Amino acid sequence: MFFQRKWADVRDDTIEALDRVGRSGQFILGPELESFEAALASWTGFEHAVGVGNGTDALEVALRANGCGPGSKVLTSPLSAFATTLAILKLGAEPVFVDVSPNGQIDTARCAEVLRARSEIQYFLPVHLYGDSPLRVELPDSVIAIDDCAQALGAGTTGRTATVSFYPTKHLGTFGDGGAILTRDLEVAARARRLRDYGQESKYQHVEVGYNSRLDEIQAAILNTALMPRLADWNYRRNEIARLYCDAITNTAVTIPSQAAGHLWHLFPVLVENREAFEAHMLSRNLLCGRHYPFVIPELPALSGRSFEVLGELPNARRFAHQEVSLPIDPYMSASEILAVIDAVNSF
Repeated sequence: MFFQRKWADVRDDTIEALDRVGRSGQFILGPELESFEAALASWTGFEHAVGVGNGTDALEVALRANGCGPGSKVLTSPLSAFATTLAILKLGAEPVFVDVSPNGQIDTARCAEVLRARSEIQYFLPVHLYGDSPLRVELPDSVIAIDDCAQALGAGTTGRTATVSFYPTKHLGTFGDGGAILTRDLEVAARARRLRDYGQESKYQHVEVGYNSRLDEIQAAILNTALMPRLADWNYRRNEIARLYCDAITNTAVTIPSQAAGHLWHLFPVLVENREAFEAHMLSRNLLCGRHYPFVIPELPALSGRSFEVLGELPNARRFAHQEVSLPIDPYMSASEILAVIDAVNSF
């Protein structure tokens, strides 16, 4: 429903972008991508942006462009989409999991302690879950931080490199798939551009084994022309809806985790002990909710036989995995739909 409303809003600009690319006759690694990368870098405050095929590739390419590979250890979150861990595993690196904070976000202060105590962990991959803005902490100079900002485009970063996703549900979701690497390091940007295009420095000059992962001209044009000009308004509307929820939801059986200033509310998570009953109640009101995420990553079958480490217990991550429900939040929600969500939550 919300996707259809979005299409009605952006349709004319999207069709114009598609027509412009079609008339150009250039569909891969052309001027539309260059223009979008420049605009994205400027909007986010980075010097460089490198468009790739999807958000997962962005993570893997960003890690590899920063020197991560077989045997590397990467400190990260056990509560996230599996793509975060998948990128680490595909490089032959070893994920090291540490519990999230009580609000479900990466515990940056705890991670900084671990990184100071464990010099062999050279990479830090914080996940800005639900739209989280990063805490400012001092990391060891030897640690390379690469932020997974798939759910928090514009909320800020911990390190010099970050990745974003343009999957349709994201803040800057396009009509297909896509992702980008953001970096302040010219050498990282150059290697990321090489890796996304088969590992070639120039046509047929392959200097390393790379990927076939390029953000195409059509998606770049749509993002630049139809979507990015609306992003600030969309983010403002998400925050507006979140404020309404925070102010009006009073049911003590439903906990709204506190979030730091600058949070961008990609999702609106609540915690409910009787999750199944709550979901059934919401569905009886024709309201669809989600779960993000109903597992802790170290327990997934995909990690069986893989090398990884869990530092201590994971009580906060487990609580979210067992109790979290994501309420509807979308820039195209109407006032009556927002009130319907609030009424349904309060009547549970």
